[in-house]
Amino acid sequence: MHLDLSSNRITGDIPANFGKLRMLSRALLAKNQITGSIPLSIGYMYRLADLDLSGNRISGGIPDSLGKMLVLSTLLLDNNALSGSIPPALLSSKGLSILNISRNDLDGAIPDVFWERSYFTALDLSYNRLRGPIPRSLRFAAYVGHLDLSHNHLCGQIPPGEPFDHLEASSFSGNDCLCGGPLPRCR
Repeated sequence: MHLDLSSNRITGDIPANFGKLRMLSRALLAKNQITGSIPLSIGYMYRLADLDLSGNRISGGIPDSLGKMLVLSTLLLDNNALSGSIPPALLSSKGLSILNISRNDLDGAIPDVFWERSYFTALDLSYNRLRGPIPRSLRFAAYVGHLDLSHNHLCGQIPPGEPFDHLEASSFSGNDCLCGGPLPRCR
């Protein structure tokens, strides 16, 4: 089952019992005026493969349970007011291949939890307040197609090798003190 309520000027919170719609495989609620937080019950939607809550006014943290969903492959939370840190389970998820959490108010370090089963066709963490180095474990990911870490407060040397050697400077621009790779050499 699919639910597409995108671009409908919906206001208010997502109901706390939204997760009872367990038969949904796609929930598209993008480009509305939804407020409140992401209900924890969404993490129990065992058939949900695509969740798009982008372009709303959702606040609070990202529930750790989203990273533990077995079939979730696309998660779009960009252009909201999410805060707090990135749950490690989200980046070490076995099935998640498209993750966009850009243009929020997320902070802290990027969890260093990538592994050989990490497979991201698109990973966008840009325009947040993330700090610290780029996780070295990202080199061990099976695949990272598009990566955008720009406009954060990241610092340190961009790790050498895959997936960094095929990325352009725009993937890293607007950070405090990143160097190496497509950016100027480290001193």
